[in-house]
Amino acid sequence: FQAVVGRSPVEFVREWRMHTAAALLRAGRSVAEVAASSGYDSDASFAKAFKRVMGVGPGALRPR
Repeated sequence: FQAVVGRSPVEFVREWRMHTAAALLRAGRSVAEVAASSGYDSDASFAKAFKRVMGVGPGALRPR
């Protein structure tokens, strides 16, 4: 997998989940709603993982 895709399966799935979450946030869904739909038990753990992968916190992608 890593030879073909360039990252481990765990990294690939994590990035895919965060890109999906980013689309939901841009569509106006709440951080709590997106965290739950992404499989996270808490908003805080989701926000930390999101920032690590995407480089910005989830609130930065929500429409104003």
